[in-house]
Amino acid sequence: MTKKKFKINGMHCSSCAMNIDFDLEDVDGIKSVKTNYARQECEVEFDEKKINDQRIIQTIKKTGYTVIDV
Repeated sequence: MTKKKFKINGMHCSSCAMNIDFDLEDVDGIKSVKTNYARQECEVEFDEKKINDQRIIQTIKKTGYTVIDV
């Protein structure tokens, strides 16, 4: 398992953070997600054999937000 933080742009409230969490939790290979609106970041624990950074970033983008730093 790997833990990684992603800086996110475009969150306006704590509901935005929950949207990211819900969408990422449904992706195969992701064990846990903790998105923090105040810090504008998302910490993801995932199985690097099943999923990579790009897939995580794509999922965040589909939710409507931008990853500004990996």
